Amino acid sequence: MRASRLLNLLLLLQARGGLTAEELASELEVSIRTVHRDVDELSAAGIPIYAERGPAGGIRLVEGYRTRLTGMTAEEAEALFLSGLPGPAAELGLGTVVAAAQLKVLAALPTELRSRASRIVERFHLDASAWFHGSEPVPHLATVSEAVWAARQLEIQYRRDDGSVTRVLEPLGVVLKAGIWYLVARADDQLRTYRVSRVLSARPLEETFERPDAFDLAAWWAESSAAYEREVPRIDVVARVRAGALDRLADAVGDRVVRSAERIGEPDADGRQVLRMNIEWPAEASGRFVAVASDVEVLEPERLRAELLAVASAAVDRYSQP
Repeated sequence: MRASRLLNLLLLLQARGGLTAEELASELEVSIRTVHRDVDELSAAGIPIYAERGPAGGIRLVEGYRTRLTGMTAEEAEALFLSGLPGPAAELGLGTVVAAAQLKVLAALPTELRSRASRIVERFHLDASAWFHGSEPVPHLATVSEAVWAARQLEIQYRRDDGSVTRVLEPLGVVLKAGIWYLVARADDQLRTYRVSRVLSARPLEETFERPDAFDLAAWWAESSAAYEREVPRIDVVARVRAGALDRLADAVGDRVVRSAERIGEPDADGRQVLRMNIEWPAEASGRFVAVASDVEVLEPERLRAELLAVASAAVDRYSQP
């Protein structure tokens, strides 16, 4: 624990150039006194670390000093290589960069850690895409990400359901959600989300912008996603499901819907169970339940039963023709 803390202190100073004792104490979750004691111990061990007094002072490493990665644990080495998603990195234009970085880390690791890190790449693979959904083409993702990195305004042509529009944005971040890339940007002083696959063209402008000091991409995305899920239109559906058909129903309406469904009463003599489910996007409900019509009978609401009957009647009329 103590050795890990000393290494983390060194890495913090190496990455940020210098921090006050208060900032280090906050990052390491220890007291200021412990920070000073750790600095003295590192100095006594020959590490070129020093403290400067005054308003612009702080604790620093001698310029040019770099630590080696010998303090990395086996679990950290494995996690580092497991976190490298080759597909998303390539879409961002960073595929070769990630590969080169991994090679450099491998070269710096001790023999045992190098072996464990190599094994995890051989035996585990992360695929961020959902089943039956190929990766969306995102030809402008690299341009978008460069504008995010450089804090440059971005002019895009964006495809909407009612046509295309041109927008000048202040791009703040990109997010990969279930294999789909999204751009979070400020437009007309409002934060908005754009699906990158719908960007028809992207052109970085010369103008730069100031990122909001308090903006936290991960926190904003979590809050925005929660709000989206709360606001999605829903409908309550009561249905009788044939025994052994829950997996088929989950494929049609979603695993989470089936897991959270209310079981009404006990299964009947044939093993059929009545469920009350909360389904998103009511306009799509009839299509979902038609796909499992041989195993699932919708009991409520009456409007959905009528829609299913209309779809079934149209199918019978069509396939009854010679």
